[in-house]
Amino acid sequence: MQLKFVGPKPIITQTGITFDNNKEDRFIYLNIAVQLLTAFNNDRLDNKVYTYDVQNRRLSNEEIIEGVRKYCDDIDDIVEIYKKHAEAEIENNLKHASENMLISDKERSALIKNINMMSDYIIQRSVNKAVYFRVIKALTEELKKEKIDYVVAPMFENFAHIFHAIQGILQEQKFPIDTNIEIFEEDGKLLIKLKIKNL
Repeated sequence: MQLKFVGPKPIITQTGITFDNNKEDRFIYLNIAVQLLTAFNNDRLDNKVYTYDVQNRRLSNEEIIEGVRKYCDDIDDIVEIYKKHAEAEIENNLKHASENMLISDKERSALIKNINMMSDYIIQRSVNKAVYFRVIKALTEELKKEKIDYVVAPMFENFAHIFHAIQGILQEQKFPIDTNIEIFEEDGKLLIKLKIKNL
């Protein structure tokens, strides 16, 4: 398994390739997500309180992979499913492009070339997405197992995104778990709090 940042979702046409900056590569959240997962699994937590130091160095790609493998033993199978799905989608797009009679031969050729050029990019985005969702699932499982009432973090976009993802999974359970996210200021610092209400 390889993890690396590739970028936002590509929009591939016969005239070129653009990117949807609203559809970020999930890789950008993995550093924080793996650090949270490690913290939740840390037996040395006193009273289940963990303080994230914003000065912590960023994990290397290898450290992220190591953390994911440590807490998500099924990750290779999940990644393989996502890769196969991405490859099938690419093949389907190539088939549609080659059969598209609404564009000229030159445009069709350009579209096929653009799809092929972006295939590794699309597959890597899919791998990053698979790993991200598996780590979020592991975070959710750990919150439930340890009966963690709340998590407070700096109000950075990455924490907010991760907390919203956790909240979504908890609310989609067979027996939904009520959660609340609030933003507040303490000692001049903006913080975000994920509160789990009925564990």
